[in-house]
Amino acid sequence: MTDRRRKYRVLGILATAELLAMTLWFSVSAVGPELATAWDLSAAETAWLTNAVQLGFVAGALLSAVFTVSDVVKPRYLFAASAAAGAAATVVIATSVSSFLPALVLRFVTGMALAGVYPPGMKIMAGWFRGGRGFAIGVLVGALTVGSAMPHLLRAVGGVGRPTAVLLGSAGLAVVGAVLVLFVDPGPHQAPAAPFDPGAIGRIAGDRGTILANLGYFGHMWELYAVWAWIPVYLSASFAASGGESESFAALVTFGTIAVGGAGAVAAGIGADRIGRTTVTSASMIVSGGACIAAGFVFGAPTAVVVPFVLLWGFVIVADSAQFSTAVSELADDAYVGSALTFQTAVGFLLTLGSIQLTPILAEWVGWRWAFAPLAVGPLVGTAAMLTLRRLPEAASLAGGRG
Repeated sequence: MTDRRRKYRVLGILATAELLAMTLWFSVSAVGPELATAWDLSAAETAWLTNAVQLGFVAGALLSAVFTVSDVVKPRYLFAASAAAGAAATVVIATSVSSFLPALVLRFVTGMALAGVYPPGMKIMAGWFRGGRGFAIGVLVGALTVGSAMPHLLRAVGGVGRPTAVLLGSAGLAVVGAVLVLFVDPGPHQAPAAPFDPGAIGRIAGDRGTILANLGYFGHMWELYAVWAWIPVYLSASFAASGGESESFAALVTFGTIAVGGAGAVAAGIGADRIGRTTVTSASMIVSGGACIAAGFVFGAPTAVVVPFVLLWGFVIVADSAQFSTAVSELADDAYVGSALTFQTAVGFLLTLGSIQLTPILAEWVGWRWAFAPLAVGPLVGTAAMLTLRRLPEAASLAGGRG
């Protein structure tokens, strides 16, 4: 098998494993309405079932970054063990939990486990691709996006009112992903395991180019996960205001809104490799930030207006995500790329705790029509950071000198 065919075979296997493992992320959020009724949860408690995953991911990622776990442990083994652990926690929720607090703890554990899936997956991919890295990591993030949407599809095709089935289905898919990743070999560009270096994170965090790429990512994350977490509620409220659609239909549109971002991530990866990462990320954030405001005007419109709008929003909102990670992989020391990516994602997901919790509070004050509007601040800051990076010498390291 030629090297070219081999690396694309790895891309396919790894992307599939990532898709299946990331099904765990929104598994509980997808059945939030059923759990809220069964466990008598408040809106804040329901939000914390999502936020617990974010917080667990942050904790796991920070520990991994500080101890350079992603660069010391072989990535495929870390990925497989972490996906299996997250699946086990989800099975326990499905079969043995009937109240908020134990579910919260297990969702935190799931988030910690997923910190051993996403960054190592990106490191594996970076080891196979130098040229076309934006496309390759775009495919990986696209797979993550579709995986995040999968619980909503499971709910749409027979999971409404059946939370246990959705949770067990998500866990089963994650186990398959854990097995698949074991068939992925390290790439020719993967740096050898690095020694523990407590000063590595300080150097990564203090680099000017990396700081700006991270600021772009942080602005993007302020918007992304709050929209993903609350778009089902927005859609249900909007459809109710315009005459009503079924819960199954709302779940299906939610799946489409999140999953279409997979195509956006791939398209942005191809575009960024050709015209530059700063250009593509800035354009994506301008459109998605505008959609945060436009959502208020579209709310309650006919289904034929709402559905194309949220699909476009879903396409652009995650399109830039992979390019921030790719930029850091190009700017950081090769020996500590795993830790640099883990640090980036840890801080980014920490920010999502605020936006996820803030959105339903705003919805209580102004309704779901305008609840997403404050999220536009994130893309605004992110765009400013990436346009600044574009003007610096460090931009020469991005996308083969295209910035």
